[in-house]
Amino acid sequence: MKKWLNSCKTAMTRRLMAGALAVAVVGTVATLNFTKSATAAAPAPAAAALDDNSVGALLTLDHAMETLAARVTPAVVNVTVVSKAHEQQSSMEGMPDMQQFFGPDGPFGGQGNQFGRHFNFRQQPQDRIEHGLGSGVIISPDGYIVTNNHVIDGAVDIRVTMSNREVYPAKLVGADPLTDLAVIKIKGNNFPSVPFGNSASLRPGQTVLAFGNPYGFQFTVTRGIISALNRPNPDASDRRKPGEFIQTDAAINPGNSGGALVNAHGELIGINTFLISGSGSFSGMGFAIPTQIVEPTVETLIRDGKVTHAFIGISISDVTPDNARFFNMNKAQGALVSDVQPDAPGAKAGLRTGDVITELDGKPVNDAGQLQMLVGQKRPGETIHLEVVRDSKPMSVAVTVEALGGDKGTEVAGNEHGKGRWGLKLGDLTPDVRNELQSQDPQLQKSVHGAVVEDVVPGSPADNAGLQQGDVIMEVNRHSTKSASDVAQALSSVPSGQDALVLVWSNGGSTFRVLHPTQG
Repeated sequence: MKKWLNSCKTAMTRRLMAGALAVAVVGTVATLNFTKSATAAAPAPAAAALDDNSVGALLTLDHAMETLAARVTPAVVNVTVVSKAHEQQSSMEGMPDMQQFFGPDGPFGGQGNQFGRHFNFRQQPQDRIEHGLGSGVIISPDGYIVTNNHVIDGAVDIRVTMSNREVYPAKLVGADPLTDLAVIKIKGNNFPSVPFGNSASLRPGQTVLAFGNPYGFQFTVTRGIISALNRPNPDASDRRKPGEFIQTDAAINPGNSGGALVNAHGELIGINTFLISGSGSFSGMGFAIPTQIVEPTVETLIRDGKVTHAFIGISISDVTPDNARFFNMNKAQGALVSDVQPDAPGAKAGLRTGDVITELDGKPVNDAGQLQMLVGQKRPGETIHLEVVRDSKPMSVAVTVEALGGDKGTEVAGNEHGKGRWGLKLGDLTPDVRNELQSQDPQLQKSVHGAVVEDVVPGSPADNAGLQQGDVIMEVNRHSTKSASDVAQALSSVPSGQDALVLVWSNGGSTFRVLHPTQG
């Protein structure tokens, strides 16, 4: 019996050992499988990166671009404005697929006044308050900034944000709608700035960088080349505007308006202004105003606060290979006179249709756009000397240029009731006028007295204060007024540079408005 028990015990022990051994073997196999699986999942070492010697040219280019961007970016600013825009006003009418970088379809998003009133006075487009975004570039350490006129047009408040996030209030120094340029200024010294470069020396293919704030993404820089030069004015609604635009494929979009286009030396060669695109966003064709136009315009705005452009009074077009032979020109170069306005400076000097202008004050004239630019930079009253080819014969013509527009706008600028200073045309609140206003606004009270606003100059102190046609001014500086002459006299007696407080009846109620004099 004992022998049988020992035999069973021995057999059981062997079975247990075999089981343990089996478990051990299985565990070993699992461990081996796991180890093999883990080993198979590990990636092979990546190929070595290219060494500096292999990509030295690219690294050098990258370093140059980084240096250039770091140098210019601090001088580029973000310009935000609160402005009034006329709903019926569009400086881009007649230009399909052409987009300025500011406006109702761009970063603007303000809601305007939904109420309109109609009187027998001259109709004036209603204004709406808008909040806009554009760009600018500091051109001097004391805070002068160049931007586009359409960026600050109608602005009642301008703010500038630097790349270091500092915010400054800005003052409008002057604006020129014809060239779409404006100068604003911030207080301070030692600001980073960008020097002017010579856009006349540019060549297609040169590298350029464009700086700005597209779609609200602040301080963006893009790189491209000069695609073309001397592009003509695309605005068919006003051929008086100079062309000579720089075309670039450096990406620029809404919000880039007023931003800098610089060359490889970090010099300002253009101010980004518009793009041509079927979609409204960048498609490879951006345009900038060249410094040939920017620099003299900015100098005049800083000096005088405005630009008075000179004109000859002729219509001109390019001399082309197709038409050159008809005027006996050996080269397709010069500006061809296609019309001469009666009594204009050109007519007085003897210019004729068919003349080809080849030089101005000793400078060659390559095309009509260049002549337009050169004449526009002259001051009214100057005498310029033109070299002209007429019927194959060269001749010299001296022209004394006059101010573009002449007497145009005097009807708006001057009025016996102080419109020139405060931007108001006033009339007496006669029974007929009162009845007309009453028919438009039944809440007009018989107690309302003073002067009715017949017209408001856009951008004037009255316009900035929100005065509109049909409003009635009842008091000036807390003194009651009974007539248009009372209001005009009271406003004219306000010392220069001081504000005026007016009590205005409008839309069935009275409110006080402050007229801020235009800053000089």
